[in-house]
Amino acid sequence: MAEERASRISVAVACSPSPGVAVEVEVRMRPGATAGDALRESGLLERFAHCGLEQQALGIWGRPCLPETPLRAGDRVELHRPLAMDPKEARRLRASPRPKRAR
Repeated sequence: MAEERASRISVAVACSPSPGVAVEVEVRMRPGATAGDALRESGLLERFAHCGLEQQALGIWGRPCLPETPLRAGDRVELHRPLAMDPKEARRLRASPRPKRAR
């Protein structure tokens, strides 16, 4: 039993179920576990079932991956929400001059 625990790897599973909310859970997995295994083991799909997390893109440290991707110790599995706006357009809007307010 103690030998089984010692051979486990630790990975983090993170998601943002809604804007401004971030959740990260650490899970201990057997060597050879996949990103999909870690997601199921984390319990986040059940905890945030109303958010439709199972339809979100999966990644490891910000790089897209498939659920079958094997994990290494220290990996961070992430669920990525779709972008609400094109990043280039968002920057254009932030950089555009704003009208001065009357005092």
